[in-house]
Amino acid sequence: MNKKSLQTTLIHSAYTPPQGFAALPAAIHHASTVLFKDVASMRSGQWKDKNAYTYGLHGTPTTFTLEARLAEIEDGNFCLLAPSGLAAIAMVDFALLKSGDDVLLPDNVYNPNRELGNWLTRDFGISARYYDPLAGAGIAELILPNTKLIWTEAPGSVSMEVPDLPAICKAAHEKGVLVALDNTWSAGLALRGFELGVDIVMQALTKYQSGGSDVLMGALITRDRALNERLALAHMRLGMGVSADDAFLVMRGLPSMKLRFDAHDAGARKVAAWLKSRAEISKVLHPAFEDCPGHAIWKRDFSGAGGLFSVLFDARYSEQQTDRFVDQLELFGIGYSWGGANSLAMPYRIQGMRKNWQDAGVLVRFNIGLEDPADLIADLGRAFAVL
Repeated sequence: MNKKSLQTTLIHSAYTPPQGFAALPAAIHHASTVLFKDVASMRSGQWKDKNAYTYGLHGTPTTFTLEARLAEIEDGNFCLLAPSGLAAIAMVDFALLKSGDDVLLPDNVYNPNRELGNWLTRDFGISARYYDPLAGAGIAELILPNTKLIWTEAPGSVSMEVPDLPAICKAAHEKGVLVALDNTWSAGLALRGFELGVDIVMQALTKYQSGGSDVLMGALITRDRALNERLALAHMRLGMGVSADDAFLVMRGLPSMKLRFDAHDAGARKVAAWLKSRAEISKVLHPAFEDCPGHAIWKRDFSGAGGLFSVLFDARYSEQQTDRFVDQLELFGIGYSWGGANSLAMPYRIQGMRKNWQDAGVLVRFNIGLEDPADLIADLGRAFAVL
């Protein structure tokens, strides 16, 4: 079959599940116990190969279909679903690391991933070390003989630095180290991780794939069969299952995902440009803007930006003042996560989150939803009045 565009791939999948059902929406197959035709079929089925149905935790036609479609979008070969993005991250760590091993994480990593790294260090005898997200090829100097995994995040989900993935992957692979990418920010649409050299792509499907702010789910996507089998064993041993209903909700969001992503992107750039003109804001941390750390790499490797970016308030404003600003917003909810239709604002104590953070001022992260950008700008303008 000829290579399809991303938009077409979101709607037309080449995958047909075994014992399939033909309709526009995928069928929802609920199962814990799976019935076998006979003892021979029970003994011949291999859950790791996904060539048969063995138990609900290992998959149904519904979850197999979602996995296949997500792999297609990322141009991968294999996919495993997990109950959340963090569960998917944990699955990578427990599949690939053992006591005595070392893992490198960017200093701007998703904070629950940092918490997991600290837990691995404290209780499992695995050293988790943190590196400058803009280290690029310089990460080679940090790789030790026992380093087995490097996590990357493009960009950092709060401070928005964009890493040089090809340089990191080259340095890692020269020393036999695997690279995992948290590709949630681009939803697999605006950044092609495997083309840049990464070995594992992780996504939190909670975000754009769902689009409804109502589903928790994660995914791991790979190209290498042996690597997928290592992850699949951890998936099985940790009991990482997802419900067919949630899988259906994510699949229902896929056909409109790129349209929504592009709309988020356009709205966010308008709002970010307006914020950049405000005297109250000292810096706009949006990868598409030239003064954002790693912008040149974003321009080289990305085709879009989505709706998530951050700003730094001028240092003359206290945390109490910026909290009041956020409280005054009417169209922006205060909440974690993002990728849904509703805009969000979340203040962070970034100085306590980052080891070598140099900038003064309170950081506020925005998710620009699908509201009219003019209305969001007017809402922000009203909130600035309280400063």
